[in-house]
Amino acid sequence: MLASDHLSVVPPLVDWGRVEELPKSGRTIHATPSPLNETYAVYAASLLENPPAKREDVTPDDHLIYFVSSEALPLSERRLFIGDTSIIFAALQNLVKKAKENGTDLLQDEGSQRVILKLALDYVNFAKECWIHTAQTSSEHRQVPSDHYRVLYTCLSLFVILYVPEYGLENAPVGDDLMEWLNVHFIEPSTEEGDHLSSLEHPWGDETFWPYLTRATLRGLSKAATFFLGTLSGHPSGNLRRLSQDLVPLLDTQPKLQAYEAEREFAYASRRWKEKVKALRIELDSVPESDRHDNYEDWWDRFSDIVGVLEGRGEVIQKVCEELGADWKEVCVAWGVFVDTRLRRQDLPDVISQTLQDMPPDPTNLEDMIHAALFMGDPLKALDHAAKLDPWLGAHLADMMEPLALVEKDAIEDSGLTIRDYYVHSYAQYLHSDPALWRITVAYMFSCGKIGAKTADEVLVRVPLRLHSPGSNTTGENNANGDFNKGDFAGVIKDLNATCHEYERENVRRTVCRIAAQTFVQRKEYGLALSYCSSAEDWAGLGRVVDRILQEYIHAGSEQYARYVLDIAPSLQALRANSTQGMFIHRLMFAVRYAEFHQRLLNRDLQDAAWDLVTMFQDEIAPKSWWGILLCDAVQLLQYEPTPLFSYASACVLLYRLDEVCARTAQGSGEDYLRTLEMKLQVDGCRVAQQQLQLARLALARYFARCTMIGTGGAQIIDRRVGSTV
Repeated sequence: MLASDHLSVVPPLVDWGRVEELPKSGRTIHATPSPLNETYAVYAASLLENPPAKREDVTPDDHLIYFVSSEALPLSERRLFIGDTSIIFAALQNLVKKAKENGTDLLQDEGSQRVILKLALDYVNFAKECWIHTAQTSSEHRQVPSDHYRVLYTCLSLFVILYVPEYGLENAPVGDDLMEWLNVHFIEPSTEEGDHLSSLEHPWGDETFWPYLTRATLRGLSKAATFFLGTLSGHPSGNLRRLSQDLVPLLDTQPKLQAYEAEREFAYASRRWKEKVKALRIELDSVPESDRHDNYEDWWDRFSDIVGVLEGRGEVIQKVCEELGADWKEVCVAWGVFVDTRLRRQDLPDVISQTLQDMPPDPTNLEDMIHAALFMGDPLKALDHAAKLDPWLGAHLADMMEPLALVEKDAIEDSGLTIRDYYVHSYAQYLHSDPALWRITVAYMFSCGKIGAKTADEVLVRVPLRLHSPGSNTTGENNANGDFNKGDFAGVIKDLNATCHEYERENVRRTVCRIAAQTFVQRKEYGLALSYCSSAEDWAGLGRVVDRILQEYIHAGSEQYARYVLDIAPSLQALRANSTQGMFIHRLMFAVRYAEFHQRLLNRDLQDAAWDLVTMFQDEIAPKSWWGILLCDAVQLLQYEPTPLFSYASACVLLYRLDEVCARTAQGSGEDYLRTLEMKLQVDGCRVAQQQLQLARLALARYFARCTMIGTGGAQIIDRRVGSTV
């Protein structure tokens, strides 16, 4: 029902009716299945026996990869049904978990049994509501036919009756409950037939009269049966009038188990009632042959069939059902009402096995096959058919069967999964065809032991994080910059973190945070990227984020760089508390201090800017690869005419660093000291960078000469500390 044997892609890989041209062009269709669900990567590729040479006429379509699913994605009412029933599933999982923790035997605990029954009835009611809802809506808005939910409703109802009885009633007779199920889900005789007959002056003359009366009796519909028996008061046969009057009180007084406090009382009443039916049979047999026919048919045979049903004659019930076009279900249910009124659930397989030999179920009808398996007490076969009908049904039946000890709890050797886990995991894979249902998907997977948990981990780390607002353009630069919904993104990450905490998947949570950090780096949301790196305790990743921020200075300039650092400055205070990762924190401190330096330059606060420059060297927070940049930045401050900005000692600090850079470069380590400066200058090799350093040396020489001439200098005590904001 939910799977498709034919998949279409847009735009088409091959035009309609031109499939035979594909191999002639030296290409074929390849499909690579996903290990997680029923999805495939489909693409056109060259035939293996004819590998193509390098061609210049390859079109973009040759590189298209389509991701298709053989499962229909849950939509509209199906999506609502899945979401609502997942709540019931979670409640049952919680019950089973608590029972394990407390050492409770679910089969022997009355409270647990009542909860399981209540949850099973919730499934039944949801299926019923969805059936009614879809039947009342236009077929254009349905993903599956409304009859599909009717089938779910019948199967779940039957499962509850046979396998989830009320506590203490496991051994009670089941006939009346099955008859009620049959009448609710398979309505016979129809209301239209009754309306037609009631409109006739002599209804017994209609060919549908006796089949209707027989079916109403067989189904225990006493009101309809007694009504039409009353119409026989105008029949020309006095015997039939008398017999029909005697039959009415028998139908009205047929014992029902629910009307008695004890089964013994019900059994006694049933025997007394059967004695009255025997008396009616004797009276019927005394009718002379000459009065057993009317102008329409042999009314005596028809009446005899009805009495035979009430007597509980199995051969009569089967003959009547065959004549009425009924199936095996009606025979078996009638058996529990008329033949063996004390028929118990565990006795059903013995009754139905013979019936199914004479009236087998329809092998093309999955609903009928599920019903037969449930009647036969064969849960495994019922699950097999249920999963073919709908993976939802197979999963939730299996989930209820395990705590009821209907299936084995031991893992199957081939798959490593229990029977219950196999069907639940298969359903979760179906859900995974829609990435938006990841929360429900992993909830089912995590209930399937270690294998399910590992699969859920893979799902969690692949939850799509790039959410876009409705109607957004999903291609090009606009998509990369304009349609990103930060609120939705943060909501997804929050839900992922909460899910990982709930299922104690700390390693997965950290992986998700690392992925989120990478996504925020791509968005240039560096403050959030740092936060998620810290949450993931990914200190190397944090260092890469800081390096990426520093690269913004190289490529975007000081003003843009300062704006980016505004986002990360608040993170510095929190990260400083983690003293175990000092190397990465120092790199972040440098990024913030360097942005403050450029902000002071822009504000013409040159004295403090000079002080910042020197303290970055003295505090040893400036990476060596940035020393060349800092020394070149010092040139404009050294050349400032109105007043010297550096003390003699500060100028000596700059000279000392400059000498070290030049010395290391001469020794072949220039890459370690001048790499960033070369990137800023957009040059290859050290020569141009060294020329810039010579300009810095010249500026320092002139500055020292200037200090000597005007008598400035002396020790400068640096004891201030830079604030944490730019």
